[in-house]
Amino acid sequence: QVQLVESGGGLVQPGGSLRLSCAASGDIFSIYNMGWYRQAPGKQRELVATITSGSSTNYADSVKGRFTISRDNAKNTVYLQMNSLKPEDTAVYYCNANVRPRFTARANIYWGQGTQVTVSS
Repeated sequence: QVQLVESGGGLVQPGGSLRLSCAASGDIFSIYNMGWYRQAPGKQRELVATITSGSSTNYADSVKGRFTISRDNAKNTVYLQMNSLKPEDTAVYYCNANVRPRFTARANIYWGQGTQVTVSS
C-alpha cells in the first residue's frame, strides 16, 4: 500500500510564506511525476504545480514567480514553497504522485488527504 501524507499548512497573513511537504511511503518501486493541487470552497480542484522525476517543473499562471515546487527523491518527498501569499490562495492543498508499487507492472495515481492553507489578516 502507498500513502501520501502532507504537512505544513496553516494560517498566514497576506504577503507571508508557507512550505508544504508531502512524503510518500509504503511498498514503492518508483515515483514518477509529483504535484500539488488545491481546492477552494465552492470551486473545482485545480493544478498548482507539477514536477517530473527529472525535476522539470510546471506551474499554474496564478502562482508563477511566487511558488516553487521541488522534490527529494531519496526521501520520496515533494515540497511546495509558497511566498507572497494572497487571500485567493486560501484552499485545501493536495499532493499527488504517480507511483509504481513494488511487484506491480504499472503505476497508479495516489492522493494525499489534504492540508488547509488560509491566507488572512
